[in-house]
Amino acid sequence: MIICRFTHDGRTRLGVVVDAEEIADLGGAGIATDVRLVLEADAGFAALAGAAGSAPRLPLADVTLEAPIARPPKFLAIGLNYADHIAETNREAPDFPIFFNKQSTCVVGPGAPIHVPRASDMVDYEGELGVVIGRRCRHVTAADARRVVAGYLIVNDVSVRDWQVRTPTMTLGKSFDTHGPIGPWVVTADEIGDPHGLGIRTWVGGELLQDGNTKEMIFDVWHQIETLSTVCTLEPGDVIATGTPAGVGVARTPPRFLRAGDVVRIEIEGIGALENPVLAEPDDTATSLDEPAS
Repeated sequence: MIICRFTHDGRTRLGVVVDAEEIADLGGAGIATDVRLVLEADAGFAALAGAAGSAPRLPLADVTLEAPIARPPKFLAIGLNYADHIAETNREAPDFPIFFNKQSTCVVGPGAPIHVPRASDMVDYEGELGVVIGRRCRHVTAADARRVVAGYLIVNDVSVRDWQVRTPTMTLGKSFDTHGPIGPWVVTADEIGDPHGLGIRTWVGGELLQDGNTKEMIFDVWHQIETLSTVCTLEPGDVIATGTPAGVGVARTPPRFLRAGDVVRIEIEGIGALENPVLAEPDDTATSLDEPAS
């Protein structure tokens, strides 16, 4: 299945994409309105399959797609996981996977703007395959890891490069608001099969800047899950961004950072496309301390 979260007529709910132009609207079927909540229920995605058959249809063009998981419990990501990307950044390949957190408040959906923040103009793109965890789990071996994956989506691991290098954890430079576009939907794991042979390409302003394949990962999806679940319990709705291939803006001569007016489009084979415009951070993002707290 292809499961989307969308807004139509002022209401946000889940749907199942039934062809290239329609979705089955699950808003009247008593289904939760977020992929995470569905995964936390006993039936999981199985509940969606039955409901979709009798659900009313909506043209895909008439809805606004949202981030399928509005607030992942954890948004984890790996750095330096493609050899060509390591080479372009003049780094050495790590002996052990380098993970960091993206704070979940950075998540936005398809079509939502990426802000160039007031604090920096060194904003970069990173097209990545995202893994959605489907069940609560700990100490999962690489051999069993595919059993805890609910599906896949696209991630743009937007990075503020000067803030990223200020601390070893990288978290600040990876967590600015709007810097975690995910979507456009979740494609269930059975639809993808082996995730290690998917073409991944990124365009900025219509120019193709990344052209790689997930088979080039140094640490594959299964070993990433094994490593992470050794440390912490993975939960339904957690998102793991699995690394980016070569072509990032900071490694270009001259550097190609995102500018207001750009559009970033990431395509991954078997999943679709995630597209987001780039805007200067609006003036109204600061909290007014003179207003009552909500």
